[in-house]
Amino acid sequence: MHVLMISDVYFPRVNGVSTSIESFRRHLVDLGHRVTLLCPAYPDDQPGLRLGDEAESGIIRIPSRRVPLDPEDRLMHWRPLTSLGEAFAGADVDLVHVHTPFVAHYAGRRVADRLGVPLLETYHTFFEEYAGQYLPLVPRRWLRSLARRWSRAQCNATDHLIVPSAPMREALQHYGVQTGMTVLPTGIENEPPAPTEATEAFRRLHKIPAGAPLLLYVGRLAGEKNIDLLLDMLPDVLALHPDTILAIAGEGPARPRLERRVTGAGLGPSTRFIGYMQRDGELQAAYRAADLFVFASRSETQGLVLLEALDQGTPVVAIAEMGTRDVLDVEGGCVIAPNDPQDFAAAVIGLLEQPDRRRAMGSAARRYAQGWAARAMARRLVDLYRACGENFRR
Repeated sequence: MHVLMISDVYFPRVNGVSTSIESFRRHLVDLGHRVTLLCPAYPDDQPGLRLGDEAESGIIRIPSRRVPLDPEDRLMHWRPLTSLGEAFAGADVDLVHVHTPFVAHYAGRRVADRLGVPLLETYHTFFEEYAGQYLPLVPRRWLRSLARRWSRAQCNATDHLIVPSAPMREALQHYGVQTGMTVLPTGIENEPPAPTEATEAFRRLHKIPAGAPLLLYVGRLAGEKNIDLLLDMLPDVLALHPDTILAIAGEGPARPRLERRVTGAGLGPSTRFIGYMQRDGELQAAYRAADLFVFASRSETQGLVLLEALDQGTPVVAIAEMGTRDVLDVEGGCVIAPNDPQDFAAAVIGLLEQPDRRRAMGSAARRYAQGWAARAMARRLVDLYRACGENFRR
């Protein structure tokens, strides 16, 4: 099978969409299928298509330009994207799989029509929750209404939708989306626990004392991630466990504001901003070094970082809203906390004071994470591709 994927984002842009694409792409290839990915060229790659190793592995970079007010993302140029996509007419493409709703969506629809193949799209992002964070001067109800109408129109223009979680499917059905939908989460690479020397090195690097309770957040630093709740609950934790450290891993537009808030509240000694972490063992060491993984986002369509933490045997305290509802399991190393600073802090404190319970939860977390293997999810995707192709031909 030859799958043509199109996305407005991909590495080196780090986010859940890039991670999902790479996970499925790699495992589809390992299963014997061909995947061609069209994605933006980033500044170091301009101008022109990126050739060399990536082109040989099926990744083709499209010339792009910057997005106003968004330094992290790129906007692919329409003509080279659609021309290149249509050039695959003789390459036996079986279907087009789009991962983002911007240029990639409209180009994907056009290319699929020209090639005479089905268009699948994964709805990765809960845009209704994101809109207000980036256009704060526009009334929130207008933005929500616009996001719903836009999503409904785009989703109904596809032949089939993939959604990462059941709550996301429910939201789209509420919008009036009538296209068939399949819930298919992104899997994780089940890794062995990071070695003790790596976790000790992580703590030394970030000046975290060996015995200090460590709370870890990993993800984009943006308003929709609700990181403020973690800062709101931290003083209550410090009141009983004053040596606790909150490590915040990731980058994003909210970082300067969050750093100012930490400084203003006097939380600097108890907080570490540690930026992006490589997935070559550095990130796994961070998960493993933490006593608890804490997560307060209310807009996740899945929440891969929760699974990654559980896979390293780190118990999770998180809010169960949207996609995280499908991931969080109280029998699988998780404690579900309310969206309230005091109650969230109480859940954290309770676990910090019960090391035996944390150890038992860590073992349960490892077992639970095994059920989310990336290769198994890729096999399910192949089955879906085949079913969609048969339906399209009929």
